[in-house]
Amino acid sequence: MIKSVLSACLLGLLLLTGCQYDDNDLGMYKENGNTINVTDRNELYNEDDMNNGNDDDDAGHFGYVRHQKSPVAGYEKLSTETPAINREQMANVISTLAVQLPNVQDVATLVTDDEVLVWYQTNSDNRFETADQVKKTAISVVPRYYHVYVTDNPNLIRQIESYSQMDTDSLKIDRSIDNLIQEMLKSPQGRKLNTGENENGEGYGEMNENLDKDMKDR
Repeated sequence: MIKSVLSACLLGLLLLTGCQYDDNDLGMYKENGNTINVTDRNELYNEDDMNNGNDDDDAGHFGYVRHQKSPVAGYEKLSTETPAINREQMANVISTLAVQLPNVQDVATLVTDDEVLVWYQTNSDNRFETADQVKKTAISVVPRYYHVYVTDNPNLIRQIESYSQMDTDSLKIDRSIDNLIQEMLKSPQGRKLNTGENENGEGYGEMNENLDKDMKDR
């Protein structure tokens, strides 16, 4: 009798432990089922839901995200969705950072599917150096395949603004943007990024050189 009771208790304890393990294991994969990040781990071990004293300042937090193909061993389906680029947010970040540069008072940024157009107002005596700073600021924000063009020509701000309500499907938008970029290139663009890329991030001798839309080839 005693052995039966002990066996039943042991079996129940094992089942309970197994359930807890499964719950904790699944708790590591929130939202889309295959993401682990610092916040999730903090919640996993913080039963009292106490913050670390910095929760009111999200900008001070480190960012960490880990993606796995699947939380289930042997299951190969990739459920992670490719994140979409928020072009308006990128434009906002570029303008916000660039306007903090020395001798820069006003910045307007247009982000397309693979180009960044930055207009800025400056009182600098060295237009080349200011253009270089503005250009590199924009490049530091966007994905590496983007090309960046800058101008301090006051006559071009209205043209750049006119594209703010358009999208990649707008009629003849590519030709219009190209014509605008040609005008922007008359302004200083700063230094070449490296030996393999020109001032605007356009590469030389790329595998798709015959297919790209680099302005240097026109």
